[in-house]
Amino acid sequence: MENDSANDNQAIDVVISWVDGNDPDHQKKVDAHLDNRVRKFIPGAHPTRFRSVNEIKYCVLSVFTFAPFVRNVYVVSDEQNPGLYDDIRRYFPDRLQSFKVVDHKEIFKGYEKYLPTFSSRTIESMIWRIDGLSDNFIYFNDDSFLIRKTETSDFFIRGKPVLRGGWLPSPWPRTLWAAFQNLIQKSLLRNKDFQPKPSYHLGQWLAAKLAGFRFRYFYFNHTPYSINKHTAKHFFEKKPGFFEDHVQHRFKNHKQVNFISLLYHIELKSGNKYISRPDVAYVNPTGRSEGYIDKKIELCKREERIKFLCVQSMDLCNKEEQDKVFMWLEELFQKSRSVANH
Repeated sequence: MENDSANDNQAIDVVISWVDGNDPDHQKKVDAHLDNRVRKFIPGAHPTRFRSVNEIKYCVLSVFTFAPFVRNVYVVSDEQNPGLYDDIRRYFPDRLQSFKVVDHKEIFKGYEKYLPTFSSRTIESMIWRIDGLSDNFIYFNDDSFLIRKTETSDFFIRGKPVLRGGWLPSPWPRTLWAAFQNLIQKSLLRNKDFQPKPSYHLGQWLAAKLAGFRFRYFYFNHTPYSINKHTAKHFFEKKPGFFEDHVQHRFKNHKQVNFISLLYHIELKSGNKYISRPDVAYVNPTGRSEGYIDKKIELCKREERIKFLCVQSMDLCNKEEQDKVFMWLEELFQKSRSVANH
């Protein structure tokens, strides 16, 4: 099958997870499951994880602009709708039927007892269960965007996911530090509610160990992720007990593995050698010096290899910084549409 080039012509969908943390109904759900704990002391419940400043609009439009080969775009959410139909109708009227909102109840069918959930690691572990989803699909966080034209080969080659990242040695210093913090907080400070931060590195290391790696792990940053849904399906069918333990967490927890990383390591274990550099510009503008956003935008303009953009915690930026990013993205979209129309 690996030599069958026809695999590159198979349908490819996009899945985007999204939540509007400003929604009063969402806030009530969160409060109801805090068990009288203070929200700011629960790493996976911090409000910035859920706030939205309409990044989802630009995420979806970037897909339709720079990945025209995508069949469907699914936005996964909890009884919420991002309200993008007017924007899509305005710019891509022929793609209205390609945009679909999927509720958590659909992907948690059979596991409804774990709803509502606010853990991205739990939700990501369920996205492959979308009804009608293509075998190969691309997963986006809503703060990730395409900024240049992409091809199917940027994501899949001969039917196999392209893995963007590189190898790192086992993060034993981080592991020791997390264990030390836990010991101090619970044993010395008697903080029985203390929870270690669900580290991005350690979540990937836990995934690597689960997949059978012992001395190194494949680390990736915030890019769109290429996924084969059968890789997930086969793993979880073989380990139903692990699956139950993993998805029971309502808030992102340090015990949970990074789901995407788990799939990547399974791919690597099975012989997938399609490894590529990230080609991403990562932007975390909070607390930066003046001109930070402008420098990042100039970097993206200058480096033609950069196809992906991730802007984290945009809700913590001021309105001027938010507008600067969004106006630049709109200029990119407009320029691309003008070229396509001529």
